[in-house]
Amino acid sequence: MPSSAGQHTAVPTMRRRGFLKTSLGASAGVLAAPTFASWLAAADAKAATAPAAFVDDYKSNVLTNLTPETNAVVRVLGGMAEVWKTGAAWNTGTPLRPDVLRANMRYCACVTQARTEAQAKDAFVYDRQHQSYAMIGGLGPLAAPYRSGAKAVTSITSAPDTTPATTISDAVPAGAPAGSAIGAGSYDSELGKVAKLVDTVRGPFASGNPGKYAFQYPRPWRMNENSEVVDTGRTDALGFPVYDSEVVVVTQLLRQRNTSPTDDGGFPSGHTNAFHLAALAFAYAVPERFQELVTRAFELSHTRIMSGMHSTVDVIGGRIMATALAAATLADPANADLKAAARAQALAYFTQQTGTTPDTLFAYAHSDASDAYADRDANERALTPRLTYVLEREGRGKPFTVPKGAEVLLETRQPYLSADQRREVLRTTALPSGYVLLDGFEQWGRLNLFVAADGYGAFDTDVTVTLDAAAGGFGAADSWRNDIRGEGGLTKRGTGTLTLTGHNRYHGGTVVEAGVLVAGSANALGQGDVQVKGGTLRADKVLRVRGSYVQDGDTTLELPLRKNHGPALEVSRRVVLGRGSVLSLRLDAERPPVAGTTVPVIEASQLRGQFDRIELNSDKLRAVPVYTAEGLSVRLLKR
Repeated sequence: MPSSAGQHTAVPTMRRRGFLKTSLGASAGVLAAPTFASWLAAADAKAATAPAAFVDDYKSNVLTNLTPETNAVVRVLGGMAEVWKTGAAWNTGTPLRPDVLRANMRYCACVTQARTEAQAKDAFVYDRQHQSYAMIGGLGPLAAPYRSGAKAVTSITSAPDTTPATTISDAVPAGAPAGSAIGAGSYDSELGKVAKLVDTVRGPFASGNPGKYAFQYPRPWRMNENSEVVDTGRTDALGFPVYDSEVVVVTQLLRQRNTSPTDDGGFPSGHTNAFHLAALAFAYAVPERFQELVTRAFELSHTRIMSGMHSTVDVIGGRIMATALAAATLADPANADLKAAARAQALAYFTQQTGTTPDTLFAYAHSDASDAYADRDANERALTPRLTYVLEREGRGKPFTVPKGAEVLLETRQPYLSADQRREVLRTTALPSGYVLLDGFEQWGRLNLFVAADGYGAFDTDVTVTLDAAAGGFGAADSWRNDIRGEGGLTKRGTGTLTLTGHNRYHGGTVVEAGVLVAGSANALGQGDVQVKGGTLRADKVLRVRGSYVQDGDTTLELPLRKNHGPALEVSRRVVLGRGSVLSLRLDAERPPVAGTTVPVIEASQLRGQFDRIELNSDKLRAVPVYTAEGLSVRLLKR
């Protein structure tokens, strides 16, 4: 199995014999003066020297390349050079933004001093356990069958109460089934392609070590509040130097610390990089758990701060580089066959193991109420502050162009969208500008993949989406949960189903041409006109249309009926009903109206035309329409 990208690899002998000093001297001069921002601006101004897109240059991330000109990862992480000036040695750097780095160290001190013993033990487990194995927990109800099918095992399942007598590494435990492997699992298994995809994404160009050597920002337990390294001259019981620092390392990890500070930089966090790389690889193969895997990556990354081993800027840097590296690896044509095979293998395996179909696997994957990530809103609440941690937003309006190739990260999650459409999803759900570490080269740090999985954040131009019921899975049906803004509109095509659940404010109107469009909230259809030209418009609750509503041809409007409730459809302007239109009414399961009552259905400023047919899902009641110039009610009578 390939070595873990999240663990420190051996430093070449030439690096220990002076190569490192020479390389760091060169990189420090570039990263500190001029600043990275000015270097990048100068490079952009010269087409001949403009840096290559990250996805085209990611293989430059090797230990012999430590400058932004030569290393794509150093470029992506260049925002750090705006807050930290790399020194000539590991302990001589200085803050360029003392406010940012002071907040960084204060946060680390507070978190490590306030953690519980349970949190300390979790931090130990996720420090020592193979990061790819740790990410399997994000699969929820699919985790156990994954471990079995991939023959994935670990020897790190709990933490000791005190400091272990030796260093500890993950390994195949005694008694494990033949062919078992740590990490994502064995290539010789029913999920071998998935395991190989995870390892490929975490491949030889995904190490955080070049970034560590380039920036030389120390671990938090070696620094005081001002990011200064002050050796007290004392050593602890294990022989490690004691530095002036308020950060408290987890007791169980004291012996696991690196004894060579020169080779042990904090920025970027290698474990964080590994967690996110594994998460995005798993999410590509098992998009049914996309948001949960992303959430787990953020959660496990936070344990790096909780443990005292990394700071907030380290963790942010690890996430940024992982996002770019995962996209680059998945977009690399050399991996096209592998990623397709991994997705197909995962889908076939999980549907067979769970007795589901591609259309029902998502529901099964979210069927366990005890799943740690069962609450989508709770996941977002936990994740959102960790996108920026201590960073304060400064400045406004820096335009965002989605980095080349980033759209591949949503390729299996939103297979019904084109590459350009997925780029728009990423652009319209991205974080705002103004966060110093996130606004670096290509702004990979601004991507918010959790929110992007819920569809567009804005329709800045008209959007046409086509879902095919025969495609299965997300290609057949999906939900967009974001609050969609913008001047554009939406056209729904294809035989599949799209559900909108946000409080939407887009102005360009909504057109249903085929299939099913579900309005999952009162304001799901924005603030424009609504036209149903084909297929079905279904409202799960009361639906408000801010413009006009027009329905014509072989079309259906599905609305709920509830006892003692207002109209199911409220239209601000006029309603026009053409020939062939059908109204399908569903009795509310909790509070159904009863025979003899008249229930309002549509309220508008003006109503023209009538439905060809009105259906009611009851074998005991029938609905008799009562039309007026301003709406429609139905009188419920016994059959």
